[in-house]
Amino acid sequence: MKKTRVLVLFNKPVLTPGEPDYEAEQDIIYTVDVVTQALRDGGYHVCLLGVGNEPEVLLKGIRKERPDVIFNLYEGIADLPKTESYVAALVEWLDIPYTGSKFRALSFGQRKHLVKTLFVGAGLPTAEFFVVERLPVTDCPIEFPVIIKPAEQDASVGIDQNAVAVNSKQLNDRVGFILEEYGPPVLVERFLRGRELNVALIELPELRPLPPSEILFVDDDPNYWPLISYDSKWRAGSRDDRATPPKYPAEVSDQLREQLQDLACKAFRLLDCSDYARVDFRLDEDERPYILEVNPNPDISPNAGFAKALKTIHLPYETFVCSMVENCLRRKPRPRAEQSALAAIATLPEPY
Repeated sequence: MKKTRVLVLFNKPVLTPGEPDYEAEQDIIYTVDVVTQALRDGGYHVCLLGVGNEPEVLLKGIRKERPDVIFNLYEGIADLPKTESYVAALVEWLDIPYTGSKFRALSFGQRKHLVKTLFVGAGLPTAEFFVVERLPVTDCPIEFPVIIKPAEQDASVGIDQNAVAVNSKQLNDRVGFILEEYGPPVLVERFLRGRELNVALIELPELRPLPPSEILFVDDDPNYWPLISYDSKWRAGSRDDRATPPKYPAEVSDQLREQLQDLACKAFRLLDCSDYARVDFRLDEDERPYILEVNPNPDISPNAGFAKALKTIHLPYETFVCSMVENCLRRKPRPRAEQSALAAIATLPEPY
């Protein structure tokens, strides 16, 4: 019996040591190795394709390998993160099944400010916010403190202890920094001081929310903001890393767990995510949850939080990886309406 051909697609690192965000980009190599081994152990024929700044490499590689399924680990080029959704769009255009969320969900997921607008429209709770395109910020319509984020970055890029502002000067200084480093738009959001929780979701094939996980804040310094920074995610041993140990699963009441899981499922469906995702929450002082963001294709490295959340339901990592491929094989190919349209056009008489 012919083995299913799975192409593991990933972004080739482009940053050099010492450049900002280098650590986040390098993690993909380890993930590729582990996913590849899991697929081979599952009986699939596996090939690899790393794509950098040249889109034709993607097209040529797919034509050469002729995969049945693409396992999409492409996270976007570090200096052009929107390529994550661009690559998904090209694969979709080629009508090849691929794992994870599709172009539309990835496009929305990369734009935090637009997703939050969707939350508001759908009646889902999210912290008050506004968007800045240029300086100066002459008015802050929400109560201080606020947290300032690049609106179109992920992996906590651009987040550190200086991301929180308690007055207009700090707000303008930080917005100026984000504009210079990452460009507009800049998201300004009410800073919630409560617990940080998240819910991973998987389709097996029905949508299933996993038990909530928590990022604890253990630094007692009153001048140290409890937040998830770039360092806490990517620089092991740093103060931010030591200050934010994870807990799998979180200790929450049954009522809060059900509320978080219900909101996570609604956010997953609102963005039309596929296969797996993670929804991040922050509680306010009254223990009310607010959705921070949806991560349509979160990091699935065995060292990352998503994989550790899988352990809370005793789901082996290899089973998860292979299940995502099986999800693809179950999905029917989209009808090629354009083929019938082209055929009809071919029958038309030549213009004078």
